[in-house]
Amino acid sequence: ALTKFTIIDNQSGLMKPNDFVAFLKNEKKSDKPDKKLAAHGTIIMLLLVLLGGLGLNLTPCVLPMIPINLAIIGAGDQADNKWRGFSRGGAYGLGIALAYGGLGLVAVLTGARFGSLNSSPYFNIIIGIIFLVLGLAMFDIFNIDFSRFSAGKSGKTSGKAPIVTAFIMGIVAALLAGACVAPVVIAVLIYAATQYSNGNIFGLLLPFVLGIGMALPWPFAGAGMAVIPKPGQWMVRINQVFGFIIVAAALYFGWVGVRLFMNQERAVNTTSTTEDIRLATALENAYKNKRKVLIDFQASWCGNCKEMERSVFPNSRVQEALKDFEVFKFSAENFDDPRTSAVLDYFKVPGLPTFVILKPNED
Repeated sequence: ALTKFTIIDNQSGLMKPNDFVAFLKNEKKSDKPDKKLAAHGTIIMLLLVLLGGLGLNLTPCVLPMIPINLAIIGAGDQADNKWRGFSRGGAYGLGIALAYGGLGLVAVLTGARFGSLNSSPYFNIIIGIIFLVLGLAMFDIFNIDFSRFSAGKSGKTSGKAPIVTAFIMGIVAALLAGACVAPVVIAVLIYAATQYSNGNIFGLLLPFVLGIGMALPWPFAGAGMAVIPKPGQWMVRINQVFGFIIVAAALYFGWVGVRLFMNQERAVNTTSTTEDIRLATALENAYKNKRKVLIDFQASWCGNCKEMERSVFPNSRVQEALKDFEVFKFSAENFDDPRTSAVLDYFKVPGLPTFVILKPNED
């Protein structure tokens, strides 16, 4: 069925209604932008991603982890040595930056598909279990001693082990946080891949800049703990509030994992309604009617897909533009499924959401 169509255009990531309408109408911007304007655009792009990374620390699943992260870098019992706290916090932040930057660099250069972890029920359930353990620890149901990750009180704190440990824990923290901030991370990676494919080598820096933004507060947090009041009853109440938020996040990821298991089970038991067969049928019908096709690649775990459904597709201008298309929503729940992967590979889908416009060939 695909041999009867030509790919006109494709776009990935969250779009505003006006941008989506321009995409549907195949309205291209000038191929020769002013070099000075392009340079300013690159600087603004880097600054926005940096601020976005900084803002990730305020997301519901990252913010409650701050007391735990401070304990890991040893900011509390090392407050008398600000340089030591700064270096430990810097190592922790470097782990975060390199985790995102390394992931992004590999993904962009190899064309790897983004979001595969989020489509894994095992990944979501494991994250849910970890968050549940951390949340229960906030209620003092059992004790998790994070002081072992710091240098201790022995005075021999200048060795490499504490710095290395903080660095490793930064990588681990980035992976845990990545489960919560995946829509932002995936959007940045998709945009980085697009910029790089268009010849803008600065696109390779975007994942690193995102990680640097998220890591930026930690060296200063490690050095400045002396100004924070000593723990007391007020901290118990804060821990309990954070505990509720972390447990809620655990329940969310557990539910996502269970739902993905259910979706995969349904897919195994379904033979006549698999997505590739449904797509082939839709294409045949569109070809008979000589209609363009818009394929919307989405999934239940994709936050930006839900945002497109909520705020973009209902827009009146978008609805008007869609009258010229046969719209097919391809459910890409499991990237590892061979049939799903084959379709995603054919259209070179880097992540979700992705939209592809097809035009029927002339007879």
